[in-house]
Amino acid sequence: MNSSEFAVLPASANLAARRGTLTIEYRRVGVRDPHAPLAVFLHEGLGSIAMWKDWPHELCERLGLRGLLYSRPGYGRSTPRAPAEKWPVDFMSEQARDVLPALLDTLGVSEAERARMWLIGHSDGASIALLYAAFYPHALAGAVVIAPHVFVETISVTSIAETKRAYEATDSQSTLRAKLARYHDDVDSAFYGWNDIWLDPTFRAWNIVEIIAPITVPLLAIQARDDQYGTLAQIEAIGEAVAHAEVLTLDSGGHSPHRDARATLDDAIERFVRIHMGAE
Repeated sequence: MNSSEFAVLPASANLAARRGTLTIEYRRVGVRDPHAPLAVFLHEGLGSIAMWKDWPHELCERLGLRGLLYSRPGYGRSTPRAPAEKWPVDFMSEQARDVLPALLDTLGVSEAERARMWLIGHSDGASIALLYAAFYPHALAGAVVIAPHVFVETISVTSIAETKRAYEATDSQSTLRAKLARYHDDVDSAFYGWNDIWLDPTFRAWNIVEIIAPITVPLLAIQARDDQYGTLAQIEAIGEAVAHAEVLTLDSGGHSPHRDARATLDDAIERFVRIHMGAE
């Protein structure tokens, strides 16, 4: 698999405007055919390029896609969040509206390539994929969203609070903080940027159901019954808001089906993407 490269985003990206330019870690995976459609993978709230492991590469090889992974600002080896910087309630909208398009511009992804582009997002990354599909309906071919969030549930807040306790535990080298530090140059930047806003009382009102209703591209929303960070109400809300969306419930797989129910997930994604790629 290819090693990471780095892109410098212009200060016109909304997040960058607050801090100057941003350096974004990215990696290309999948097939080498320059004419193959592009799939962009959007990681979870504590994720990074490295935390995907080999799944994006193998999925892209299976589907005949070029893949693009990147670590969002604050994660992996990208520009870390400043210690005093607190993410706004609409931080996922900023990522979809400003940062992802700026990265695609910087990497020279053409309008024609974007029209054939797929987004594959997990958790917060899935929410960002939904928002991008709503904001830029002609700049992608379709989206697959895994364990997405479209509003805040008590189960999410409770699990995230438990994650904070695990992160701040200091009883052994096997703590969550030590594990995450393998994947982020500034692990506190990654953890507290995500954790602080999700536990902020003002974030309880966050809801993007109406925002995503105008999505027109093919959309597959997937969630496992045993997801500890959200209930099936999330994908049910997506199905109600976006009438043509396909909603798939997995019997198991937790919050990370690409890790814990990989074969089932891959089969579902392959079926969906091939159907809609064949309709182009």
